Amino acid sequence: MSLQMVSSVSNSSLLQPGFSLLNFDGHVYFFGQKGWPKRSCPTGVFLLDIKQNELKMKPAVFSKDSCYLPPLRYPAICAYRGDTESDNHRYIIHGGKTPNNDLSDKIYIMSLISKSGKKSTFKCIEKDLAGDVPEARYGHTINVVQSRGKSMSVIFGGRSYVPLGQRTTEKWNSVVDCSPSVFLVDFEFGCCTSYILPELQDGLSFHVSVARNDTIYILGGHSLQNNIRAPSLYKLKVDLPLGSPAVTCTILPGGISVSSAVVTQTGDTEFVLVGGYQSENQKRLVCNTLILEDNKIEIVERESPLWTPDIKHCRMWFGCDMGNGSVLLGIPGDNKQMISDANYFYILRCREAEEDEEEELTAQTCNQTSTEDPGDSTPFEDSEEFCFSAEANSFDVDDTYNEDDEEDESETGYWITCCAHCNVDVNTWVPFYSTELNKPAMILCSSGDGHWVHAQCMDLSETMLLRLSQANVKYFCNEHVDLNKGLQTPKKVGQLKKQPMKPLRKKKAMKLSPVKKSFLRRLFE
Repeated sequence: MSLQMVSSVSNSSLLQPGFSLLNFDGHVYFFGQKGWPKRSCPTGVFLLDIKQNELKMKPAVFSKDSCYLPPLRYPAICAYRGDTESDNHRYIIHGGKTPNNDLSDKIYIMSLISKSGKKSTFKCIEKDLAGDVPEARYGHTINVVQSRGKSMSVIFGGRSYVPLGQRTTEKWNSVVDCSPSVFLVDFEFGCCTSYILPELQDGLSFHVSVARNDTIYILGGHSLQNNIRAPSLYKLKVDLPLGSPAVTCTILPGGISVSSAVVTQTGDTEFVLVGGYQSENQKRLVCNTLILEDNKIEIVERESPLWTPDIKHCRMWFGCDMGNGSVLLGIPGDNKQMISDANYFYILRCREAEEDEEEELTAQTCNQTSTEDPGDSTPFEDSEEFCFSAEANSFDVDDTYNEDDEEDESETGYWITCCAHCNVDVNTWVPFYSTELNKPAMILCSSGDGHWVHAQCMDLSETMLLRLSQANVKYFCNEHVDLNKGLQTPKKVGQLKKQPMKPLRKKKAMKLSPVKKSFLRRLFE
């Protein structure tokens, strides 16, 4: 086993505990960044290119028919290949935490559909499930078993939030162990079935699971209810006949007390267990080899690498399987780096030296973009790559993208503070309107030289937002709408035309007959 350090210069804050790595034909991709994706990589999926002790993160793209995939930390992930040899290599992603600390209950299937030069294109599909659908959770595992020519996924363990009816203000984000049920997921029909097994009494999270054919071995894990890391070892056997599936569980001796460990496969039947914790404040520096054959598991201790003093003395560490017998490990940078949340990273290779040399030769053959870019490669819109290097001057900064050179979207662009009551934060924002994907909807206020505001902060309904975007009218934000009314010049009102008054007609004198005149004289005398 060999340990190689990859020191980060900048942007390592994206890699935090809970990230995941996907290996497609020897190419490793990073998923599950801290915070919501920015303009530099809206998908949140990066290709990890490691050359000469440098780690470069190159943004990947999704096909047009892909669904939206949020950055999920601590999800359950496993590789999956269909029942036929022609099926492409895929990954199943279930659950996990979003940057808002919401838990996901969705299940996604990711496949790499093309890779040319620097551009990697993925297709992501959200799978609809029915039946006993597992609740939203994190820190659990998912494996694929094969029996009688059929395959199914098995979900077990994890943590979830306290049910809404039991949550209080003080303990709103309190988590509990999920019930120790075993879920079988049939992707062909989208059906889920849960099984309650008497051997599984306590919920487990951050355990290890390895599968071979129709058998899954569950090792270690942490129980919140008892606050212990029991040296448990369970054997799940799944039978898939023509009728209903059958699931059995057997408790085996010789387990290991560990949680949050990483498992990487080094051979057809051989796995290596690395890292994790054996108690609340004690890391597990011992490594083990897991051998799965003849329907049994053998766990033997193996020689550990020469851990550096930084690894030995740090309180926490984290990592993920890179595939091909390699593990990416991270430890906190503390105050040794200028960036407070930056981390140190190491690559642990668990294969023998001869196998590592063959792997390096294969990687060099597959990746010919180490020193110069192909002329016909398609550039990315906003950025090409994030760089991690052992030394700041070990590469030409002008030829490599640095996130610090990009416009700070927390102060400009979509992530501005548009008003005094703005509640849009790049790290906590979630889509509000149906038209939003990974950026908040904005509208131009016509006051003065004009400025952009978030439609959500202006309390605009989706119907009104669509009308304003389609109509050719000026819009004024909540702060300027009253001011705009006060500054408007009143419309000129034309003078009212006065109708000339008609002159009064003189009354004509009454003509009296001589008889009437004589009568009137006599009356007044």
